[in-house]
Amino acid sequence: MPFLGAFMVTWFIFVMQYMWVWIDEFIGKGLEVVLILKFLGLLSTTLVPIALPLGILFASIMTYGNLGETSELVAVKAAGISVAKFTRPLFAFILLITLLSFLFNNYVIPIAQVKASALIYDIQNKKLVVAIKAGTFYKGIQNHTIYLGSKESDGKTVNDIKIYDHTSGRGNDKITLAKKGKMYISDDKRFLIFELENGWRYEEKNTIKGNEKELTRLGFKYWKKVFDLSDFKMPKTNESYFKGLRAAMTVMQISHQIDTSIVNIKKMYEANKELMTAQLSVLKKDSPIVTQTPKKSTQSVFSLESIPDTLREIVLSYTEIGCRNIKSSLK
Repeated sequence: MPFLGAFMVTWFIFVMQYMWVWIDEFIGKGLEVVLILKFLGLLSTTLVPIALPLGILFASIMTYGNLGETSELVAVKAAGISVAKFTRPLFAFILLITLLSFLFNNYVIPIAQVKASALIYDIQNKKLVVAIKAGTFYKGIQNHTIYLGSKESDGKTVNDIKIYDHTSGRGNDKITLAKKGKMYISDDKRFLIFELENGWRYEEKNTIKGNEKELTRLGFKYWKKVFDLSDFKMPKTNESYFKGLRAAMTVMQISHQIDTSIVNIKKMYEANKELMTAQLSVLKKDSPIVTQTPKKSTQSVFSLESIPDTLREIVLSYTEIGCRNIKSSLK
């Protein structure tokens, strides 16, 4: 009983500490309480390995402290029972806890990690209002960047909105600014809608001549921007995408991943070796430049002074290109 009590108390403390990390992501964003509790429940399983040793430590201190305070240890030794024999049941109990802890870490926690990762991904995508935070640039929607200065308590009203449109491929050539607006998801969950008030839309068009460009500025009192999220959502049941996470692997999967990584490293080594050998082929003993040059002048092949003035710029140019290629390959 002291062990169960100490473990539950320490586990609850860690869960509360962990909850404060995520509480700002969920509260006031229109999420169901059951969904929040499910997410915290899945992630709280990862705290069991942390709380378990502390629970055992506190329970041991309490148990042996009580035995010592009531002089029961003295009575045990006076009865001729050694301390090793007295603690033998506790040692067996700890071995049982160790085995159960390993099985829990190896089989339960990976499943919980996969489900928790899929759930938070699902929340941030299907509940896009949660993912777009105030004071940060959100780039989750393709070819667009969204910035919100602040969000009010209703979760819909936003201030200081900036929407950057990159669909043309020429950078931030379309920018929309608004002082105030509303942001919400359509009822069918297919569209993210912005209803903006009192703003400006800037659009930079193609170059007219030289460095001159045409800039269009459009002022508006009300403007409705709709983002299609049909390609942005992920099926709720698709959890296989997260099975490659390190925290979601069992011991056997980690062992297999180590073998796969060793093979991939060897393949990368051979590929890089061939790539660099091709770049440095002029330094090989069987290089045509070296073999076709007399032995006395082999060292002077790599000397800039031995190259005629007419070819020096060409050699320097090719050398610079080769060095850049080697540098890029090394990176």
